[in-house]
Amino acid sequence: MQLAELARRLNARLEGSPENPAPETIEITGVAGIEEAGAHQVTFVANPKYAALTKTTQAAAVLVAEDFPAIAAATLRTANPYLAFARAIEIFYQPPVYPAGIHPAAIVHPTARLGRDCHVGAYAVVEANVEIGDGAVLLAHVVIYPNVRIGKHFFAHAHAVVREGCKLGDDVTLQNGAVIGADGFGFAKDDEGRWYKILQSGPAILEDRVEVQANACVDRASVGETRIGAGVKVDNLVQVGHGCTVGENTLLCAQVGLAGSSHLGKNVILAGQAAVAGHCSIGDGSILTAQSAVSHDVPPGKVMSGSPGLDNRLWLRCVAAYSRLPEMVKMVRKLADAKDE
Repeated sequence: MQLAELARRLNARLEGSPENPAPETIEITGVAGIEEAGAHQVTFVANPKYAALTKTTQAAAVLVAEDFPAIAAATLRTANPYLAFARAIEIFYQPPVYPAGIHPAAIVHPTARLGRDCHVGAYAVVEANVEIGDGAVLLAHVVIYPNVRIGKHFFAHAHAVVREGCKLGDDVTLQNGAVIGADGFGFAKDDEGRWYKILQSGPAILEDRVEVQANACVDRASVGETRIGAGVKVDNLVQVGHGCTVGENTLLCAQVGLAGSSHLGKNVILAGQAAVAGHCSIGDGSILTAQSAVSHDVPPGKVMSGSPGLDNRLWLRCVAAYSRLPEMVKMVRKLADAKDE
């Protein structure tokens, strides 16, 4: 594909450079990172810390923001270079296509109802009274328990599981090993001091356009429901406890943990290994930075860091002071020694 055609398809403005004032006819064969890209590949810069690499990149062209300075390589200027790069990947990389049909080694219960053009792979199991919409793809060893309801264009990678009674909207993706509706961690101690399992009767509900990535788990509720709002993205190894609610377009990054009955608003970001204690509420647009943990409610729009979680600006000052503790200890000892003299 010529660079001019790629610019058109990405709705980007193509600019040449002194070294190549007319780059329109350059043949583009793919995309790559800025340090690896070659003479027939396109790359991007969205993070300012990588801007210096535009001086040395061998890429044919670089996707940049509208106000990015001129560079030696050709530029494709756009309001959102990262999003444009994502769309460029889609142009050059075509994922496998799975034809409609049910593999002879799959098991589909007679009462299950599948929509048009569904693909059910080898050793997948679809149990009784399941409903799945048009265009679903269930790859090998996917298991759908009884009484599940799933919308259109569902995509479940190998070994994903949806437990009994759960409800999933349209365009939901489950990566390998994701489990929707596993039992919540609920136990009550009996009179003899033993842990008695609390039946987890409430379903997990995933609204439209949710993606749950590898080996993450969204637990079912003891009563009521666990609900994941539309557009939420759940990274690998995330744990969403029973009875939680997660608002629309929230991001839960790798190894995040939500204890039971915690509630997250819309557009929240929990960075890697962040944690929320049970029954806490996190307001719309809040951010918990990596490895932070909160055991209290967080108002909308706050940035929290550390464990226990503090306002990010206060936490930064605390970290700066922490690095000076050895020096402070010496000063205190000198003052104490001087007092004793």
